[in-house]
Amino acid sequence: MISDLFSNEKFRLGFGLMRLPKLEDGKTIDVEQMKTMVDMFIEAGGTYFDTAYVYDGGGSERAAKEALVDRYPRDKFTLATKLNARAAADEESAKQQFFTSLERTGAGYFDYYLLHAISRENYETYEKYHLWDFVKEQKAKGLIKHQGFSFHGDPELLEELLTKHPEVEFVQLQINYADWENPGVQAHKNYDIVRKFGKGLTVMEPIKGGALANPLPSIQEIFREANPDASFASWAVRYVASKDGLITVLSGMSNIAQMADNLSYMKDFKPLSEEEEAVIAKAQEALLADKSIPCTACHYCTEGCPMSIPIPEIFGVKNHNGIYPSFDGGKGAYRIATQGRGKASDCLQCGQCESVCPQHLPIIKYLEECRSFE
Repeated sequence: MISDLFSNEKFRLGFGLMRLPKLEDGKTIDVEQMKTMVDMFIEAGGTYFDTAYVYDGGGSERAAKEALVDRYPRDKFTLATKLNARAAADEESAKQQFFTSLERTGAGYFDYYLLHAISRENYETYEKYHLWDFVKEQKAKGLIKHQGFSFHGDPELLEELLTKHPEVEFVQLQINYADWENPGVQAHKNYDIVRKFGKGLTVMEPIKGGALANPLPSIQEIFREANPDASFASWAVRYVASKDGLITVLSGMSNIAQMADNLSYMKDFKPLSEEEEAVIAKAQEALLADKSIPCTACHYCTEGCPMSIPIPEIFGVKNHNGIYPSFDGGKGAYRIATQGRGKASDCLQCGQCESVCPQHLPIIKYLEECRSFE
């Protein structure tokens, strides 16, 4: 039953642990700030926490243990994590991720366990490694309460997977007002398929990697005119949270201020009114004129780049300069973004980045366009 999946039907916000606060070195997770954020979240009524084996090279799962698992009774929260076949050399190491995650988090079991970032490019690996059956086995042992998968693929593949694997209880999709009709994401069609199969739904990227927290000036004007007191992020999160069939909407909050903002409108959540839905529709129309690169800065593309090119940072320079042109045409910002790392012109066009991009972006083409900053 879908109803069994809802850990907290009245509180639709989930705490995504992918973009946690960092110390001054920019690499180490600020666990003390994270503890404060966890406390704020639970005090407001939140229960759902989401991490993954690959987040921060395992740092996210370890931080979840220190900030959450070691500090709260196990029945006060639900924890989700994920197994990523792309990060495994073979079947044995793929399956070992589950046991490593148990050790890192100290959670004892996982309330929600997902096969991670399934797409047209990698779904056969999950089959080849027998990971669907492996997850079923761990569920039978009581180590997993609910099994699902996160998805970055086309509707035809989603329908195929849900038909072939009826044991799946929920799917995690990328949904936000910018991608609802985006042909590269197909959020609307994928949402409809999950609903057709009667599966639960968790949502990632409601703020599109933070991009919708600071949208285009034209969109900012639309939202300010409608409600000058509402944050831009609130429009994005409430848009998704107003959909039917949700278990939770994940927000990857990176500091206390972001947590406070999200809680301000999600603690006593009210779905969008018809008037507010019309405001979102105007914002979506404005997005059609946007020529920015729709990168969410997930950094999946950089992990295997042989030239260590900071692809999301380079795209960020291009996008920002397109909205707020600088006196030097963005060259200074580009030098900072690429200092000590590869440049766009260093791209070997090996295609590794494009094969793992959840947004299915033509990264090689975009990098060629970014060479003008050099």
